[in-house]
Amino acid sequence: MMRSLYSGVSGLQNHQTRMDVIGNNISNVNTTGFKRGRVNFQDMISQQLSGAARPTEEKGGVNPKEVGLGMTVATIDTVFTQGNLQSTGISTDVAIQGNGFFLEMNGEKSYYTRAGAFGLDRDGTLVNPANGYRVQGWMAREIDGEMVLQTSASTEDLVIPVGSKDPAKATQNVNFACNLNKNTPIIPDNATQADITKGTWSTEFKIYDSFGNAHNLSVNFTRDTETPNQWHARVIVDPDNAAENPNGTETRVGLGTTDGVDTEFIVQFDNTGTLQSVMDAAGNTSNPDGEIILQASYNVPDSNADADGNPYRQTFNINLGTIGSQVNTVTQSASSSSTKAFYQDGYTMGYLENFKIDSTGVITGVYSNGTNRTIGQLAMATFTNQGGLEKAGDNTYVESINSGTANIGTSGIAGKGSLLAGALEMSNVDLTEQFTDMIVTQRGFQSNAKTIQTADTLLETVLSLKR
Repeated sequence: MMRSLYSGVSGLQNHQTRMDVIGNNISNVNTTGFKRGRVNFQDMISQQLSGAARPTEEKGGVNPKEVGLGMTVATIDTVFTQGNLQSTGISTDVAIQGNGFFLEMNGEKSYYTRAGAFGLDRDGTLVNPANGYRVQGWMAREIDGEMVLQTSASTEDLVIPVGSKDPAKATQNVNFACNLNKNTPIIPDNATQADITKGTWSTEFKIYDSFGNAHNLSVNFTRDTETPNQWHARVIVDPDNAAENPNGTETRVGLGTTDGVDTEFIVQFDNTGTLQSVMDAAGNTSNPDGEIILQASYNVPDSNADADGNPYRQTFNINLGTIGSQVNTVTQSASSSSTKAFYQDGYTMGYLENFKIDSTGVITGVYSNGTNRTIGQLAMATFTNQGGLEKAGDNTYVESINSGTANIGTSGIAGKGSLLAGALEMSNVDLTEQFTDMIVTQRGFQSNAKTIQTADTLLETVLSLKR
């Protein structure tokens, strides 16, 4: 009789624990990145009234007689199923789709979280604004003018240098492509200005010096009067100055030289209109294969002269494409001329105005001069047994002796999920499931209470036998 009383007590206690977990789940139904808990029960030890007996020649075996002594909580699991993603439009909000955790640091202590509601502090550090924990990743380093990420290194604080300067960069490469019209009229002797205009295909493109000042690069193409499939090209930087100086800003161009000898060069095509060769004014001819790159230079106004009193000259490459190729290369065919520069790598000084995070966690700065520069990359962590993590409050987890060591890397590597900026992961609590479990838990609690009441009635009957 006393056994059923204590069995009922154990049922009450452990159903109360289950109700506590359900209550916590429901209270966190709108908590960003929250993972619900689940309670599993198991029976406790049983008291054996008699053991089992094996069969004999005279009679069969006998099963054991055991009375259970109640139940207990087997596990309280954290269920890491994917939560729905909610779009916020905030650039510092990041959601994980798949496995993995963000890594945060508080001093030397590491924390892991699925909640990506991040923000910037006054120093531009990416932090969890609720507690100030610093989000970890890798900052890009500039190597040979290129921003490089070394994700094999130790993680560090991510700093977004809002308002920082992107220094001006002089144009180093200008790439030409498209087509020269085979039917462009040849400029005759004693040509009028109209004849010259009709027989010249003029292109203009903006380039930059080391101060970030813009200059107009003009390349004019005219057909040769004697040699078929041959064009003369003239390069001038800032052609508006040509009235005072025939070469504009002392423009020079040549093959294999930084200064060149003149502003002109000759382009030769084969009978299919494919680029064949280039020759500069000094008679230097391009290699029979590979890319054709001319080196041009010009005087930079208002710059310091060198020790010999010569003005400072800015040098850049003009790439006409690859010999024998039709892709991104100057060609000649009987269709409208369209040869223009399609790319140059210079720019003026700019300020960091905005930043964006892609699906791999790479943070890219957007500057006012139109350039994009890699700033850093978010780190992610996975565990052999993520269910073994211990909750540390503030939507964070810490390692335990059964979770395994954090495997830190980038998104999409070694089972890590992808990232979505401008969104947050919602709680994975399903209210329908929780309320159903609440009904089952309530009935279980009531049933165990009824067991205690019935055992009490039996005891009362025993006590009333002696009056």
